[in-house]
Amino acid sequence: MTSIAQDPGTAWLARGQVRPTRQRVALAELLVGDGKVRHVTAESLFEMARKTGGKVSLATVYNTLRTFCDAGLVQEITVDGSRSYFDTRMDDHPHYYWEESGLLTDAPTEQLKFASLPETPSGMEITKVDVVVRLRKSP
Repeated sequence: MTSIAQDPGTAWLARGQVRPTRQRVALAELLVGDGKVRHVTAESLFEMARKTGGKVSLATVYNTLRTFCDAGLVQEITVDGSRSYFDTRMDDHPHYYWEESGLLTDAPTEQLKFASLPETPSGMEITKVDVVVRLRKSP
């Protein structure tokens, strides 16, 4: 029996059990096709798609990123309570937010230490702790 190799984007969508529409596959290829970790906004992914000739609306990019989040393929990192970045690296890790450029990058996990976390309210559990270290040039 011969097996047909899937492109990285289609295989990634299959891991999340996401139906591989033409637009989803195209956006998945931009996110994971080269195997690199990405931190994108909907707007930056839309621009990437536009530059490669992709025919996709910004609304479709937003909806697709939400689908990818719901499927556990990307995680959403919110900065300033209003700007969302979508990270293709799914393990728990801290981030640097570069204020001057607006970029979000991974920070060294091994250097982050928590002495303790606050007690949770009754009946609640901590599901995740997001750490975003904001950076700017010193005066």
